Amino acid sequence: MKKIAVVVLLVLTAITLAPKSGRADTLDSILKRGSLRVGLEPGYMPFEMTNKKGEIIGFDVDIAKRMAKAMGVKLELVSTAWDGIIPSLMTKKFDIVMSGMTLTQERNLRINFSDPYIVIGQTILMRKELAGKVKSYKDLNNPKYTIDSKLGTTGEFTAKKYMPRAKYLSFETEQEALMEVINGHADAFVYDAPYNAVAYARQSQGKLAFLDKPFTYEPLAWGVRKGDYDFLNWLNNFLNQIKHDGVYDHIYRKWFKRNDWLRELQ
Repeated sequence: MKKIAVVVLLVLTAITLAPKSGRADTLDSILKRGSLRVGLEPGYMPFEMTNKKGEIIGFDVDIAKRMAKAMGVKLELVSTAWDGIIPSLMTKKFDIVMSGMTLTQERNLRINFSDPYIVIGQTILMRKELAGKVKSYKDLNNPKYTIDSKLGTTGEFTAKKYMPRAKYLSFETEQEALMEVINGHADAFVYDAPYNAVAYARQSQGKLAFLDKPFTYEPLAWGVRKGDYDFLNWLNNFLNQIKHDGVYDHIYRKWFKRNDWLRELQ
């Protein structure tokens, strides 16, 4: 009997002295505050963009609205520059990153990710004169070509990894990088398939050719702080629910199967 009591005492002592878990209590904070704060960078069509009224709209935004509704709280969109979006999450400027972020092993060392909510890949918009000459990204891996993308994105990582022999230029925004190609100052723009498809339809002006078959595998996911296991569990259950009750499909069709939203943009 004494041995059992000693064992119980040791177990209780171990539990008391054990280090605290990394649980971040984000869910509790959201419910107490009455709002879900979402970090994103407008400018990534059709995931998050600014319309003529100055409002942030897009695929991620509509899902965020559903998420806040499911929590019974208001939605706060926190516009954040891309190169500061992970540091801002870590310093609690917002609760979650919902900004078309690719789940990479490097990023996963710093933050946790939900299950992927969509899978995309890198594609190429290039000068029309290169159509027929350049049939894949492999043909651009040549010192005579200049390629570009947006700073700190998987487009930049992909360009440097798969086309290391080409000259590379980096820009703060997608639009700046794309305009370099449209204006003939660069040969090709490497970026995500959804953005390039919309940009090609909207801005090509007969000056671009589109290699539209993705040549990378990139799962996009929502980012949360390390140790935020309860929030992560809730997010994955939410995602599973909307993917099976028609909500996700409705939002997807709105932004990826139709283009009437283009009229809302500046």
